[in-house]
Amino acid sequence: MSQTALVLIPGLMCDQAVWAGQCQALRARGVAFQVAEYGLADSLSAMARAVLEANPGPLAVIGHSMGGRVALEIARQGGARLRGAALLDTGYRALAPGEAGERERAARMRLLELARREGVGAMAKTWLNGMVHPDRMHDTVLLTTIIEMFERRSVAELAAQVKALLERPDAAGILPGIAVPTLLLCGEQDQWSPPAQHREMAELIPASVFSTVADCGHMSPMEQPAAVNAALLSWLDRVLT
Repeated sequence: MSQTALVLIPGLMCDQAVWAGQCQALRARGVAFQVAEYGLADSLSAMARAVLEANPGPLAVIGHSMGGRVALEIARQGGARLRGAALLDTGYRALAPGEAGERERAARMRLLELARREGVGAMAKTWLNGMVHPDRMHDTVLLTTIIEMFERRSVAELAAQVKALLERPDAAGILPGIAVPTLLLCGEQDQWSPPAQHREMAELIPASVFSTVADCGHMSPMEQPAAVNAALLSWLDRVLT
């Protein structure tokens, strides 16, 4: 990866802790990488620009959740520089019209108001419901790690990222033009970004491989790191050939 930068792009309120298992596997392979930071960027396009500006040459991206949407914006803005994309537990559609979109908007705004009123930690505990596999809801180590990760972020960052997600562009038109090795992966029990959504993306991206992770919810890099690492390292071999 001496000429191609590998960038790990985290999701909502996440930092390098979401990639702990992947960082360990990449270091063991001797692969250089970095974890993207958004600051107070409040649009997916601005987040993508930040990654592109920090990495002026060719790059490969691994994006989780909101980070997958940022990866698609990177494909839109700098597709000629893209060498590979791994899109984990993510989506590609804009906010749905009508009642469905209003439900999502209301749910996100409730979380933001909770964070403003009671703190990011309280918001994280509420957010976790339905985000990890039901069997992991009693895994104190996993849940504490996620909550502490969120607590390292500010309410201002949450507000910016919520705005970015609510105003996200539709990326359907980008997908057929992605001609680099692409991995689409999600937890089998991901309720937020379900497997069917990733199958749709796989059908639209010519060079894609679709995979699910058993016994896993939305936080696949943390819930099932070994399975995610195996898929990512296989994808990385395709990127490097």
